[in-house]
Amino acid sequence: MISDAQRWRARDLAVLWHPCTQMREHDADESLAALPLLPVARAEGAWLVGHDGSRTLDAVSSWWTNLHGHAEPRIAEAIARQARTLEHVILAGCSHPPAVELAERLLALSPTQAGRAPLAKVFYADNGSAGVEVALKMAFHWHRNRGDEPRRTRFVALENGYHGETLGALSVGDIPLYRRTYAPLLAEALFAPSPDAYLARDGQDAADCAEDAADALARLFDDHPGEICALILEPRVQCAGGMRMHHPVYLRRARELCDVHGVFLIADEIAVGFGRTGTLFACEQAPGDARAGGTGIQPDFLCLSKGLTGGFLPLAAVLTTQAVYDGFLDDSRERAFLHSHSYTGNPLACAAALASLDIFDTDAVLARNRGTARRMAALAAPMGDLPHVADVRQAGMIVAFELSRDGDRRTPLDPGLRAGLRAYRCALERGVLLRPLGDVLYWMPPYCIDDAELDLLAETTRAAILAATRCA
Repeated sequence: MISDAQRWRARDLAVLWHPCTQMREHDADESLAALPLLPVARAEGAWLVGHDGSRTLDAVSSWWTNLHGHAEPRIAEAIARQARTLEHVILAGCSHPPAVELAERLLALSPTQAGRAPLAKVFYADNGSAGVEVALKMAFHWHRNRGDEPRRTRFVALENGYHGETLGALSVGDIPLYRRTYAPLLAEALFAPSPDAYLARDGQDAADCAEDAADALARLFDDHPGEICALILEPRVQCAGGMRMHHPVYLRRARELCDVHGVFLIADEIAVGFGRTGTLFACEQAPGDARAGGTGIQPDFLCLSKGLTGGFLPLAAVLTTQAVYDGFLDDSRERAFLHSHSYTGNPLACAAALASLDIFDTDAVLARNRGTARRMAALAAPMGDLPHVADVRQAGMIVAFELSRDGDRRTPLDPGLRAGLRAYRCALERGVLLRPLGDVLYWMPPYCIDDAELDLLAETTRAAILAATRCA
């Protein structure tokens, strides 16, 4: 007899093409190379619930989007309330309260830096990649309007960085798996060495590694005077690049170098914003300049998405300065920023984002996260003693486990082992959704996860690592 799960799988594979997937891997249920398909009927808190009532812990926050838990009733009610009033209206030539209120609140919460005018304007888009496209185009267009074009046409990005899948965002990404096929279509960016602490040489600590990378960035800027319009980076964590983490001193050095060379700084906080790394925004963790005092750096463009709506609806926001905005004011429409999306500033998505921000206020989310992060650290630390674990690292509510042969950072696992897939299958069998990045397993759970759920996550991760590396 065919089970409900098998029937659902057959219906799905007859019509759907899944993202970021080699669909052949879904072909054979019995093969060890097959990728399981998890049918989800509903979700609650940190759990995904199948059609048969089975429960799976969502350890990756559904692609890093979910903050407060699935089906969070306060966000759901805010969306329903807004839907009864205004579901959508064109934002070109129109306005509505949720878009205005959300922009006001985001600007009030955004990172600040002594001696800099605060971020002052918000441009909405539909998703993270689209938000990156907005920032890249604005940065280039501002220089063009000022008369710096055609010289300032280059972008600098970091090796091992990722900023999305649309062509502009992909141009400033450096992960070959995503980039290589489309290389002939992409703009040519300049790539600076990553400050990734995993790359530290013997005797170096994370700060030393970050300083070396910043020195290399300075040399790159010196080699291309007047050519660069913007530097884009992921503050603190290169997420799709394997959850590689860097010391926040790099952020301060990057901000200083951008100022010296007249280059915009674009902070892609799409994945790390809204409390993932311990502060509301990762930019806040940069050590302060001793001359200016305080901590944190302020980018010229701040890209937000994913957790912006608490994981309910797609929305992106690009925050920028009054000076950038003023650079587009002119009698000529060609000097205006004519970028648009049909659902720009959608009222339902804005209402969800406002409700999510309310939860940060009422539930003391960041303080609670600090306690959860300490518990995660204690549970993760013993995994460092497993034979094929090269590194256990953490930034707030993100923990990553890097697998390599015999724990040697210089010797990766044999790709034919399919360690990530083995770990994924083992975890699913135990009721946990892990989605490894190559040979890196990671935790990025919803903030509502409790101690019992964390215990399950740790036990399952240990079993998954052992299953993935059994033949290494």
